[in-house]
Amino acid sequence: MSPRAFITGIEGRGLSPAERSFLRAAEPWGFILFKRNVNEPDQVRDLVAELRETLGRDAPVLIDQEGGRVQRLGPPHWPAYPAGAAYGALFGADPDAGLEAARLGARLIADDLTTLGIDVDCLPLADVPAAGADPVIGPRAYGDSAAQVSAIAQAVAAGLMEGGVLPVLKHLPGHGRANADSHERLPVVKVDRATLEASDFQAFRPLARLPLGMTAHVVYAAIDPVEPATTSARVIADVIRGSIAFDGALMSDDLSMNALAGSIAERARAALAAGCDLALHCNGNLQEMEQVAGATPPLAGEPARRAQAALDARTKPAPLDVSAARAAFSAMMARVSRINPLTA
Repeated sequence: MSPRAFITGIEGRGLSPAERSFLRAAEPWGFILFKRNVNEPDQVRDLVAELRETLGRDAPVLIDQEGGRVQRLGPPHWPAYPAGAAYGALFGADPDAGLEAARLGARLIADDLTTLGIDVDCLPLADVPAAGADPVIGPRAYGDSAAQVSAIAQAVAAGLMEGGVLPVLKHLPGHGRANADSHERLPVVKVDRATLEASDFQAFRPLARLPLGMTAHVVYAAIDPVEPATTSARVIADVIRGSIAFDGALMSDDLSMNALAGSIAERARAALAAGCDLALHCNGNLQEMEQVAGATPPLAGEPARRAQAALDARTKPAPLDVSAARAAFSAMMARVSRINPLTA
């Protein structure tokens, strides 16, 4: 039987008997880990192995490891990485150095992840922040122009893939103008489509061949005045698959975020009906997980093709002298601190 079209979180640092039974019956496509699931390296490694053993296959395991305030793995067991704005600051002074720092930082993150068995990182962002927007993106962004954001995002994606980790492009088709944090409420972007095409959407186009992408829980009033991208067939078909031409497997952002309306099951059905290939549910609440599974069919057709193509893009890491790479990266970040101490 094909796996179901959803990705699930779990509650703690190991599987409960109830979770194990649920996972075997529900067959999610993959898993996502959060800080609540993390203690130290051996524990995470064992958890990842347990998740895959429970399903009896090499299911993808995702994590949000961006740097800055969004990193689920951190000191004392893992390095702290800078927010995306650090790469943007270096790019502003020296574009080649900025791109190399972004690639190398992502390559080192990939090394951290692959030693644990984690093979998907919810990165890079191609969101272009706008003046007056909610700070939920803020220093996570690589710059304030589509060209710079796209260039750095491509370098980050390349670094991850060199390290054997699949990137997830987010937040399609752009979260940078959002007037609210979608974890808390639904943002509405009211600028005209021409502006969106030239800036927000443009940043994603050079990244359209990446294997995985994630939607934004954002309403783009010029395209669909009611539904956020995650549940808008118009935005997904016309913009994400059309104007941007993204062809990878498309997952929703977290269904448990407050931007979305309706029950968890209704949210899952709406996201899949709109054109998402995979429904993402993160909070580890078993009752909600059961509702998502009940609303989610096995992968089939184009969603199955795209999801399999993403898995087929997994590769073994290229060789890396980790000590030398970390020393070089530290020198790059020291340069950033001299250019703009606020971003280092």
